[in-house]
Amino acid sequence: MLLQLRELTKRYAGTPVFSGVSLDVAAGEFVAIVGESGVGKSTLLNCIAGLDTLDAGTVQFAGREVTQLTETEQALLRREHLGFVFQAFHVLPHLSVAHNVALPLLLLGRPDAARVAQVLAAVGLDGLGPRLPQTLSGGQLQRVAIARALVHRPQLLLADEPTGNLDPSTAERVLDTLCDQVRNEGAACVLVTHSHAAAARADRVLVLAADGVRAQA
Repeated sequence: MLLQLRELTKRYAGTPVFSGVSLDVAAGEFVAIVGESGVGKSTLLNCIAGLDTLDAGTVQFAGREVTQLTETEQALLRREHLGFVFQAFHVLPHLSVAHNVALPLLLLGRPDAARVAQVLAAVGLDGLGPRLPQTLSGGQLQRVAIARALVHRPQLLLADEPTGNLDPSTAERVLDTLCDQVRNEGAACVLVTHSHAAAARADRVLVLAADGVRAQA
């Protein structure tokens, strides 16, 4: 099993956001997580990636206990094996679109302009590589973030509302790209979404609540 979550608990100011979250995700599996606003869906993704701390529970990725790694080890794990699509984009404004997308490859010492062009085309941004982020729309910035998350062929893709800023046809194209990454590259994807259309593309849909996760009825 690629990803194993066991009894995860997260509190803010002593108040539980969620507790008792246990979940297994296999390589090549696409899992969608839905739930009410404020239940901690984005926080759960951050905890899986080691970007936020847990109050209890364990996260195992490819046999490694993420919660026991040092911050440096967690950063190296993310750099090599994880792709994260942030809801707020987090693109660097002083870098071109192509350079933003290329960052994961550059950090790994594997520059590959052809791969950058390939993923930009896959998300409908071919020809926009030289542009700066401030010249793009919100939907285009979302696709830059998705291309950056995919470019190094991660084993695990964590996506926080990746279609939230997209029109329906572009959202469908982006979901096709995410599905291709899972099917063709053997990656796992955990998608947080409010979109019924996005959730419908997943192999499984889970509902996150304060007391854990359950299969969608």
